[in-house]
Amino acid sequence: MAVAVGVDVAKELHWAAIVHIESGKLLVSRKVANEPAAIEELIEQIRAVEAEHGPATVAIDVLGGIAGLLQVMLTDAGLRLVHVSGLAVNRARRATRGGEHKSDPRDAKVIADQIRLRAEELRPVTADTETDARLRLLTGRRRELVVDQTRRIGRLRDLLASIHPGLERVLDPTNKADAALLARYVTPAEIRRAGRTRIAAYLRTTGRHNASVITALADKALTAAGGQRITVPGEAVAADIVRDLAREVPACRDKLTTIDTNLAETMADHPDAALIQSLPGMGATLTAEFLAVAGGITRFTSGDQLASAAGLAPVLQQSGKMHYLRRASAGDKTLKRIFYQSAFCALQRDPASRAFYDRKRSEGKRHHQALIALARRRINVLHAILRTRQPYRTNFALAA
Repeated sequence: MAVAVGVDVAKELHWAAIVHIESGKLLVSRKVANEPAAIEELIEQIRAVEAEHGPATVAIDVLGGIAGLLQVMLTDAGLRLVHVSGLAVNRARRATRGGEHKSDPRDAKVIADQIRLRAEELRPVTADTETDARLRLLTGRRRELVVDQTRRIGRLRDLLASIHPGLERVLDPTNKADAALLARYVTPAEIRRAGRTRIAAYLRTTGRHNASVITALADKALTAAGGQRITVPGEAVAADIVRDLAREVPACRDKLTTIDTNLAETMADHPDAALIQSLPGMGATLTAEFLAVAGGITRFTSGDQLASAAGLAPVLQQSGKMHYLRRASAGDKTLKRIFYQSAFCALQRDPASRAFYDRKRSEGKRHHQALIALARRRINVLHAILRTRQPYRTNFALAA
Protein backbone atom coordinates (compact mmCIF):
# COMPACT_ATOMS: atom_id res chain seq x y z
CA MET A 1 0.00 0.00 0.00
CA ALA A 2 1.09 3.58 -0.62
CA VAL A 3 -0.15 7.16 -0.80
CA ALA A 4 -0.34 9.81 -3.50
CA VAL A 5 0.19 13.48 -2.68
CA GLY A 6 -1.11 16.08 -5.09
CA VAL A 7 -0.03 19.70 -4.67
CA ASP A 8 -1.82 22.48 -6.54
CA VAL A 9 0.85 25.17 -6.74
CA ALA A 10 0.08 28.85 -6.27
CA LYS A 11 2.03 32.03 -5.57
CA GLU A 12 1.17 32.43 -1.87
CA LEU A 13 -0.80 29.34 -0.82
CA HIS A 14 -0.39 25.81 -2.20
CA TRP A 15 -3.05 23.18 -1.58
CA ALA A 16 -2.05 19.60 -0.77
CA ALA A 17 -4.20 16.47 -0.94
CA ILE A 18 -2.99 13.11 0.38
CA VAL A 19 -4.89 10.13 -1.05
CA HIS A 20 -4.67 6.42 -0.24
CA ILE A 21 -3.73 4.80 -3.55
CA GLU A 22 -5.54 1.49 -3.07
CA SER A 23 -8.85 2.76 -1.71
CA GLY A 24 -8.87 6.29 -3.14
CA LYS A 25 -9.77 7.68 0.27
CA LEU A 26 -8.82 11.31 0.88
CA LEU A 27 -6.64 11.29 3.99
CA VAL A 28 -5.54 14.94 4.14
CA SER A 29 -6.63 18.13 2.34
CA ARG A 30 -5.01 21.32 3.52
CA LYS A 31 -3.50 24.63 2.46
CA VAL A 32 0.25 25.13 2.65
CA ALA A 33 1.80 28.59 2.72
CA ASN A 34 4.68 29.11 0.31
CA GLU A 35 7.10 29.42 3.21
CA PRO A 36 9.84 27.09 4.50
CA ALA A 37 8.16 26.42 7.86
CA ALA A 38 4.79 25.52 6.32
CA ILE A 39 6.36 23.30 3.63
CA GLU A 40 8.45 21.56 6.32
CA GLU A 41 5.24 20.91 8.26
CA LEU A 42 3.72 19.32 5.13
CA ILE A 43 6.77 17.10 4.70
CA GLU A 44 6.49 15.94 8.31
CA GLN A 45 2.82 15.14 7.76
CA ILE A 46 3.68 13.13 4.64
CA ARG A 47 6.27 11.21 6.67
CA ALA A 48 3.65 10.43 9.31
CA VAL A 49 1.21 9.14 6.68
CA GLU A 50 4.00 7.08 5.10
CA ALA A 51 4.67 5.37 8.41
CA GLU A 52 1.04 4.20 8.50
CA HIS A 53 0.18 3.55 4.85
CA GLY A 54 3.43 3.12 2.91
CA PRO A 55 5.72 5.17 0.63
CA ALA A 56 4.46 8.44 -0.85
CA THR A 57 4.72 9.88 -4.35
CA VAL A 58 4.28 13.64 -4.65
CA ALA A 59 3.06 15.36 -7.82
CA ILE A 60 3.11 19.08 -8.62
CA ASP A 61 1.58 20.91 -11.58
CA VAL A 62 4.22 23.66 -11.92
CA LEU A 63 8.00 23.39 -12.22
CA GLY A 64 10.31 26.20 -11.08
CA GLY A 65 9.13 29.77 -10.60
CA ILE A 66 6.54 29.95 -7.83
CA ALA A 67 7.10 26.25 -7.16
CA GLY A 68 10.87 26.65 -6.77
CA LEU A 69 11.03 26.55 -2.96
CA LEU A 70 8.51 23.70 -2.72
CA GLN A 71 10.34 21.69 -5.37
CA VAL A 72 13.73 22.07 -3.68
CA MET A 73 12.43 21.15 -0.22
CA LEU A 74 10.55 18.08 -1.46
CA THR A 75 13.53 16.73 -3.39
CA ASP A 76 15.93 17.50 -0.53
CA ALA A 77 13.63 15.53 1.77
CA GLY A 78 14.12 12.48 -0.44
CA LEU A 79 10.48 12.23 -1.52
CA ARG A 80 9.67 10.84 -4.97
CA LEU A 81 8.51 13.85 -6.98
CA VAL A 82 6.76 13.78 -10.37
CA HIS A 83 5.21 16.38 -12.66
CA VAL A 84 1.60 16.50 -13.84
CA SER A 85 1.04 19.20 -16.45
CA GLY A 86 -1.61 21.84 -15.89
CA LEU A 87 -3.35 20.79 -19.11
CA ALA A 88 -3.62 17.19 -17.87
CA VAL A 89 -5.07 18.42 -14.57
CA ASN A 90 -7.64 20.58 -16.36
CA ARG A 91 -8.72 17.78 -18.70
CA ALA A 92 -8.91 15.24 -15.87
CA ARG A 93 -10.99 17.58 -13.69
CA ARG A 94 -13.44 18.28 -16.51
CA ALA A 95 -13.96 14.54 -16.94
CA THR A 96 -15.31 14.25 -13.38
CA ARG A 97 -18.78 15.06 -12.09
CA GLY A 98 -19.19 18.84 -11.91
CA GLY A 99 -15.87 19.22 -13.67
CA GLU A 100 -16.42 22.85 -14.62
CA HIS A 101 -16.24 23.81 -10.96
CA LYS A 102 -12.61 24.67 -10.22
CA SER A 103 -11.04 25.02 -6.78
CA ASP A 104 -7.61 24.45 -5.29
CA PRO A 105 -8.70 21.47 -3.12
CA ARG A 106 -10.36 19.85 -6.13
CA ASP A 107 -7.30 20.32 -8.35
CA ALA A 108 -4.99 18.94 -5.65
CA LYS A 109 -7.18 15.83 -5.42
CA VAL A 110 -7.16 15.46 -9.23
CA ILE A 111 -3.34 15.71 -9.24
CA ALA A 112 -3.13 12.98 -6.59
CA ASP A 113 -5.53 10.80 -8.62
CA GLN A 114 -3.23 11.13 -11.63
CA ILE A 115 -0.56 9.33 -9.59
CA ARG A 116 -3.05 6.58 -8.81
CA LEU A 117 -4.01 6.18 -12.47
CA ARG A 118 -0.69 6.50 -14.29
CA ALA A 119 2.21 6.73 -11.88
CA GLU A 120 4.67 4.99 -14.23
CA GLU A 121 3.93 7.41 -17.09
CA LEU A 122 4.68 10.59 -15.12
CA ARG A 123 8.14 12.06 -15.55
CA PRO A 124 10.16 12.27 -12.33
CA VAL A 125 11.44 15.63 -11.10
CA THR A 126 15.06 15.61 -9.97
CA ALA A 127 16.94 18.13 -7.88
CA ASP A 128 18.62 20.95 -9.78
CA THR A 129 22.34 21.49 -9.42
CA GLU A 130 23.81 24.99 -9.20
CA THR A 131 24.97 24.64 -12.82
CA ASP A 132 21.46 23.65 -13.99
CA ALA A 133 19.92 26.62 -12.19
CA ARG A 134 22.47 29.04 -13.66
CA LEU A 135 21.87 27.72 -17.18
CA ARG A 136 18.10 28.01 -16.83
CA LEU A 137 18.27 31.58 -15.54
CA LEU A 138 20.87 32.75 -18.06
CA THR A 139 19.12 31.21 -21.07
CA GLY A 140 15.81 32.68 -19.92
CA ARG A 141 17.34 36.13 -19.60
CA ARG A 142 19.06 35.78 -22.97
CA ARG A 143 15.78 34.85 -24.63
CA GLU A 144 14.12 37.93 -23.11
CA LEU A 145 16.89 40.20 -24.40
CA VAL A 146 16.75 38.70 -27.90
CA VAL A 147 12.98 39.22 -28.06
CA ASP A 148 13.36 42.79 -26.80
CA GLN A 149 16.13 43.52 -29.29
CA THR A 150 14.08 42.14 -32.19
CA ARG A 151 11.09 44.25 -31.15
CA ARG A 152 13.30 47.32 -30.67
CA ILE A 153 14.92 47.08 -34.10
CA GLY A 154 11.56 46.43 -35.76
CA ARG A 155 10.06 49.51 -34.11
CA LEU A 156 13.10 51.61 -35.06
CA ARG A 157 12.88 50.58 -38.71
CA ASP A 158 9.14 51.23 -38.77
CA LEU A 159 9.53 54.76 -37.38
CA LEU A 160 12.48 55.55 -39.64
CA ALA A 161 10.55 54.37 -42.70
CA SER A 162 7.67 56.66 -41.74
CA ILE A 163 9.80 59.84 -41.75
CA HIS A 164 12.88 59.04 -43.86
CA PRO A 165 12.26 55.90 -45.97
CA GLY A 166 15.34 56.46 -48.14
CA LEU A 167 17.62 56.23 -45.10
CA GLU A 168 15.78 53.16 -43.76
CA ARG A 169 16.43 51.33 -47.03
CA VAL A 170 20.23 51.82 -46.93
CA LEU A 171 20.92 51.34 -43.19
CA ASP A 172 20.97 48.24 -41.02
CA PRO A 173 20.53 49.08 -37.30
CA THR A 174 22.10 45.74 -36.31
CA ASN A 175 25.45 47.11 -37.53
CA LYS A 176 27.36 49.13 -34.95
CA ALA A 177 28.21 52.04 -37.26
CA ASP A 178 24.67 52.28 -38.61
CA ALA A 179 23.18 52.32 -35.10
CA ALA A 180 25.73 54.96 -34.06
CA LEU A 181 24.70 57.18 -36.98
CA LEU A 182 21.00 56.87 -36.06
CA ALA A 183 21.78 57.72 -32.45
CA ARG A 184 22.54 61.27 -33.65
CA TYR A 185 21.43 61.95 -37.23
CA VAL A 186 17.97 60.86 -38.41
CA THR A 187 16.04 63.50 -40.38
CA PRO A 188 17.06 64.59 -43.90
CA ALA A 189 17.55 68.20 -42.81
CA GLU A 190 19.96 67.46 -39.97
CA ILE A 191 21.97 65.06 -42.13
CA ARG A 192 22.34 67.72 -44.85
CA ARG A 193 23.32 70.36 -42.27
CA ALA A 194 25.98 68.09 -40.76
CA GLY A 195 27.64 67.24 -44.07
CA ARG A 196 30.09 64.47 -44.89
CA THR A 197 33.01 65.82 -42.83
CA ARG A 198 31.08 66.26 -39.59
CA ILE A 199 29.28 62.91 -39.92
CA ALA A 200 32.56 61.08 -40.54
CA ALA A 201 34.23 62.81 -37.60
CA TYR A 202 31.33 61.84 -35.32
CA LEU A 203 31.37 58.20 -36.45
CA ARG A 204 35.11 57.97 -35.72
CA THR A 205 34.37 58.83 -32.07
CA THR A 206 31.79 56.03 -31.68
CA GLY A 207 34.11 53.04 -32.10
CA ARG A 208 36.77 51.38 -34.17
CA HIS A 209 35.04 51.55 -37.52
CA ASN A 210 36.91 50.97 -40.76
CA ALA A 211 37.58 54.21 -42.64
CA SER A 212 35.97 52.83 -45.81
CA VAL A 213 32.86 51.85 -43.80
CA ILE A 214 32.58 55.38 -42.38
CA THR A 215 32.95 56.99 -45.81
CA ALA A 216 30.41 54.67 -47.43
CA LEU A 217 27.94 55.17 -44.59
CA ALA A 218 28.22 58.97 -44.73
CA ASP A 219 27.74 58.90 -48.52
CA LYS A 220 24.64 56.70 -48.24
CA ALA A 221 23.12 58.96 -45.56
CA LEU A 222 23.76 62.13 -47.59
CA THR A 223 22.37 60.57 -50.76
CA ALA A 224 19.19 59.55 -48.94
CA ALA A 225 18.87 62.99 -47.32
CA GLY A 226 19.40 64.73 -50.64
CA GLY A 227 16.51 62.81 -52.15
CA GLN A 228 13.96 64.04 -49.59
CA ARG A 229 13.14 67.71 -49.05
CA ILE A 230 9.71 67.19 -47.50
CA THR A 231 9.15 67.36 -43.74
CA VAL A 232 6.74 64.70 -42.49
CA PRO A 233 4.29 65.65 -39.68
CA GLY A 234 5.61 64.46 -36.32
CA GLU A 235 9.11 64.11 -37.75
CA ALA A 236 10.91 65.65 -34.74
CA VAL A 237 9.20 63.40 -32.19
CA ALA A 238 9.69 60.28 -34.31
CA ALA A 239 13.38 61.17 -34.79
CA ASP A 240 13.86 61.51 -31.02
CA ILE A 241 12.34 58.05 -30.49
CA VAL A 242 14.57 56.60 -33.23
CA ARG A 243 17.62 58.10 -31.52
CA ASP A 244 16.59 56.59 -28.17
CA LEU A 245 16.05 53.17 -29.73
CA ALA A 246 19.36 53.37 -31.60
CA ARG A 247 21.20 54.06 -28.33
CA GLU A 248 19.53 51.04 -26.71
CA VAL A 249 20.62 48.65 -29.47
CA PRO A 250 24.37 48.51 -28.59
CA ALA A 251 23.57 48.47 -24.86
CA CYS A 252 21.43 45.36 -25.35
CA ARG A 253 24.13 43.82 -27.55
CA ASP A 254 26.66 44.32 -24.74
CA LYS A 255 24.32 42.59 -22.28
CA LEU A 256 23.97 39.65 -24.66
CA THR A 257 27.75 39.42 -24.97
CA THR A 258 28.09 39.32 -21.18
CA ILE A 259 25.43 36.61 -20.89
CA ASP A 260 27.09 34.54 -23.64
CA THR A 261 30.38 34.76 -21.72
CA ASN A 262 28.65 33.62 -18.52
CA LEU A 263 26.95 30.79 -20.40
CA ALA A 264 30.27 29.58 -21.80
CA GLU A 265 31.80 29.59 -18.32
CA THR A 266 28.82 27.74 -16.87
CA MET A 267 28.78 25.09 -19.60
CA ALA A 268 32.46 24.43 -19.02
CA ASP A 269 31.38 22.95 -15.67
CA HIS A 270 28.58 20.80 -17.13
CA PRO A 271 29.51 17.17 -17.91
CA ASP A 272 27.20 16.96 -20.95
CA ALA A 273 27.95 20.27 -22.67
CA ALA A 274 30.98 19.17 -24.71
CA LEU A 275 29.25 15.96 -25.81
CA ILE A 276 26.15 17.83 -27.00
CA GLN A 277 28.21 20.44 -28.84
CA SER A 278 30.00 17.68 -30.74
CA LEU A 279 26.73 17.15 -32.66
CA PRO A 280 26.93 19.42 -35.74
CA GLY A 281 24.45 22.28 -35.51
CA MET A 282 24.30 22.30 -31.70
CA GLY A 283 26.14 25.53 -30.98
CA ALA A 284 26.77 27.02 -27.56
CA THR A 285 23.41 28.81 -27.31
CA LEU A 286 21.28 25.84 -28.42
CA THR A 287 23.26 23.52 -26.15
CA ALA A 288 22.68 25.81 -23.17
CA GLU A 289 18.96 26.00 -23.95
CA PHE A 290 18.71 22.22 -24.29
CA LEU A 291 20.42 21.64 -20.95
CA ALA A 292 18.22 24.28 -19.30
CA VAL A 293 15.00 22.70 -20.58
CA ALA A 294 15.79 18.97 -20.66
CA GLY A 295 18.46 18.73 -17.97
CA GLY A 296 20.25 15.89 -19.80
CA ILE A 297 18.64 12.53 -20.62
CA THR A 298 17.99 11.15 -17.14
CA ARG A 299 14.28 11.98 -17.58
CA PHE A 300 14.14 10.21 -20.96
CA THR A 301 14.88 6.49 -21.17
CA SER A 302 14.94 6.52 -24.98
CA GLY A 303 15.19 8.81 -27.95
CA ASP A 304 11.50 8.16 -28.59
CA GLN A 305 10.59 9.67 -25.21
CA LEU A 306 12.73 12.73 -25.89
CA ALA A 307 11.16 13.14 -29.33
CA SER A 308 7.70 12.85 -27.79
CA ALA A 309 8.54 15.51 -25.20
CA ALA A 310 9.67 17.81 -28.04
CA GLY A 311 6.53 17.17 -30.09
CA LEU A 312 8.53 15.62 -32.94
CA ALA A 313 7.25 12.04 -32.66
CA PRO A 314 4.35 11.09 -34.98
CA VAL A 315 0.99 10.67 -33.27
CA LEU A 316 -1.23 7.65 -34.03
CA GLN A 317 -4.83 8.31 -35.05
CA GLN A 318 -6.96 5.16 -35.13
CA SER A 319 -10.72 4.74 -35.12
CA GLY A 320 -12.44 1.77 -36.70
CA LYS A 321 -10.87 1.18 -40.10
CA MET A 322 -9.13 4.56 -40.06
CA HIS A 323 -5.45 4.31 -39.17
CA TYR A 324 -2.77 6.92 -39.84
CA LEU A 325 0.05 8.96 -38.27
CA ARG A 326 -0.07 12.73 -38.00
CA ARG A 327 2.28 15.45 -36.80
CA ALA A 328 2.11 16.15 -33.06
CA SER A 329 0.63 19.46 -31.95
CA ALA A 330 1.75 19.15 -28.31
CA GLY A 331 5.24 18.95 -26.80
CA ASP A 332 7.67 21.46 -25.39
CA LYS A 333 7.90 24.31 -27.91
CA THR A 334 11.41 25.29 -26.78
CA LEU A 335 12.76 21.75 -27.29
CA LYS A 336 11.09 21.60 -30.68
CA ARG A 337 12.67 24.90 -31.75
CA ILE A 338 16.11 23.77 -30.51
CA PHE A 339 16.05 20.55 -32.56
CA TYR A 340 14.57 22.28 -35.62
CA GLN A 341 17.17 25.07 -35.61
CA SER A 342 20.06 22.68 -35.00
CA ALA A 343 18.88 20.49 -37.89
CA PHE A 344 18.79 23.54 -40.17
CA CYS A 345 22.31 24.56 -39.11
CA ALA A 346 23.59 20.99 -39.62
CA LEU A 347 22.66 21.04 -43.30
CA GLN A 348 25.75 23.16 -44.02
CA ARG A 349 28.07 21.44 -41.55
CA ASP A 350 27.34 17.71 -41.55
CA PRO A 351 27.42 15.58 -44.75
CA ALA A 352 25.33 12.84 -43.11
CA SER A 353 22.58 15.31 -42.19
CA ARG A 354 22.66 16.82 -45.68
CA ALA A 355 22.42 13.39 -47.29
CA PHE A 356 19.44 12.46 -45.12
CA TYR A 357 17.69 15.75 -45.94
CA ASP A 358 18.34 15.36 -49.68
CA ARG A 359 16.96 11.80 -49.57
CA LYS A 360 13.75 13.01 -47.94
CA ARG A 361 13.42 15.77 -50.53
CA SER A 362 13.87 13.24 -53.33
CA GLU A 363 11.04 11.20 -51.77
CA GLY A 364 8.71 14.15 -52.31
CA LYS A 365 8.88 15.78 -48.88
CA ARG A 366 8.67 19.54 -48.69
CA HIS A 367 11.53 21.49 -47.08
CA HIS A 368 9.74 21.82 -43.72
CA GLN A 369 8.78 18.13 -43.66
CA ALA A 370 12.31 17.00 -44.53
CA LEU A 371 13.77 19.25 -41.83
CA ILE A 372 11.40 17.88 -39.19
CA ALA A 373 12.33 14.32 -40.23
CA LEU A 374 16.00 15.24 -39.87
CA ALA A 375 15.40 16.80 -36.45
CA ARG A 376 13.62 13.61 -35.35
CA ARG A 377 16.52 11.47 -36.59
CA ARG A 378 19.08 13.65 -34.79
CA ILE A 379 17.24 13.21 -31.47
CA ASN A 380 18.16 9.52 -31.54
CA VAL A 381 21.75 10.46 -32.34
CA LEU A 382 21.92 12.95 -29.47
CA HIS A 383 20.40 10.42 -27.07
CA ALA A 384 23.00 7.85 -28.16
CA ILE A 385 25.81 10.37 -27.63
CA LEU A 386 24.69 11.10 -24.06
CA ARG A 387 23.91 7.46 -23.29
CA THR A 388 27.27 6.10 -24.46
CA ARG A 389 29.25 9.19 -23.35
CA GLN A 390 30.97 9.26 -26.76
CA PRO A 391 31.19 12.36 -28.99
CA TYR A 392 29.47 12.52 -32.36
CA ARG A 393 30.69 10.24 -35.11
CA THR A 394 29.27 9.71 -38.59
CA ASN A 395 28.40 6.11 -37.80
CA PHE A 396 26.06 7.38 -35.04
CA ALA A 397 23.99 9.02 -37.74
CA LEU A 398 24.08 5.95 -39.98
CA ALA A 399 23.15 3.51 -37.22
CA ALA A 400 20.56 5.60 -35.32
